[in-house]
Amino acid sequence: MSNQALHLLTFALYAVLAILFWRAQAAGNAEQMNRGALGFAVIVPLALHGWLLYETLFIWGALNLGLVYAVSLILWLAVLVYWVARYFYPLSCLLTLVLPLAALSAALPAIFPAAHILSQPASGLFDTHVLMAMLAYSLFTIAALHAALMSLVEKRLHHARMPKVLRNLPPLLTMESLLFRIIGAGFVLLTITVASGMLFSEQIFGHPLQFSHKVLFGLISWGVFAILLLGHHFYGWRGKKAVHWTLSGFGLLVMAYLGTQFVMEVVLHR
Repeated sequence: MSNQALHLLTFALYAVLAILFWRAQAAGNAEQMNRGALGFAVIVPLALHGWLLYETLFIWGALNLGLVYAVSLILWLAVLVYWVARYFYPLSCLLTLVLPLAALSAALPAIFPAAHILSQPASGLFDTHVLMAMLAYSLFTIAALHAALMSLVEKRLHHARMPKVLRNLPPLLTMESLLFRIIGAGFVLLTITVASGMLFSEQIFGHPLQFSHKVLFGLISWGVFAILLLGHHFYGWRGKKAVHWTLSGFGLLVMAYLGTQFVMEVVLHR
């Protein structure tokens, strides 16, 4: 079976599970089904999606960083995080929300197969560095979306009625606990990325470390997440403060990777 057909099969499996989760949510028994056969069945499209990412992120021995593949990686990781976390938290509603997005992300590479191959010569150190950066970026994207959802729920709690889609979300304390676990994992990967880039710049990029907007925003973002984790551990930071620091750190991370590219290509025309 071709990769294109596998992408469409993965889309179909995610879509079917999304419909079943929505129906279970409406019937009020989503959590029981999430911990049973329905939740376990998510492993099938998740494994297919993971295999397709492995096949498409590495093309002809080089890394493919096309936009649709990056989006696909982020949504695959989101499903994986919530699927694993379902054993510890009541997260059926979050899976219900993310499965349709994962279905779309699995289909995108089949619809827009254009690749963006890095010009950097292939090497184990370079590939590891970039993959660590991509995984860290993906986890912080999930954390930012998770924090934004927490903020929305907190605001809606002050209203008499909440939207139907938000009524069955886990308690805020549960969502907050998961948020800090995601940030912790992302911070470890970001630390490895920053440290390897600084210590092994010549081996990875072929030249000594060059201070740039990307490096500056990356370091500031690392510092923001470090302060947030320390504040949470020692001073019990949570709620709005945790959300604000999470979104600020993610914004700086976006500036490091997307903002720098915009400045170079649009402002400076390089």
